[in-house]
Amino acid sequence: MNPLTDRLRQAQPYALGLFRVVIGLLFACHGAASLFGVLGDGPTVTAGTWPGWYAAVIQLGAGALVLVGLGTRSAAFLASGSMAYAYFSVHQPEGLFPLQNSGEASALFCWAFLLIVFTGPGALALDGVFGGAREERREPVAA
Repeated sequence: MNPLTDRLRQAQPYALGLFRVVIGLLFACHGAASLFGVLGDGPTVTAGTWPGWYAAVIQLGAGALVLVGLGTRSAAFLASGSMAYAYFSVHQPEGLFPLQNSGEASALFCWAFLLIVFTGPGALALDGVFGGAREERREPVAA
């Protein structure tokens, strides 16, 4: 096999782990900015308002879980769904494409979290500490 391909394959869990950490951190920062007015300069949302406050709670909570790699696939699934909802209910009515409707962040977060749902948390995740590593050790089923 190609030595470069072998090296990249060995580094894949760490690259996925780094991707997970960065995406989780950015998402949690959006939630913190909306809820507490920190890490951003926008206005905060009023507690209990639909859908803004609930979206911010999901952003902070799911972002933090993805960041540390705890319940990663479930948190990423929830985050991906919330961003799909945000895109289609808030942004898409303003225009067809994300550049027309300012929905780039929602679309990118939606697809990034969906990727994490399918790839798993990668290396250095708390899921491995609490038993999630059992799933990673199973042999893939032959088609």
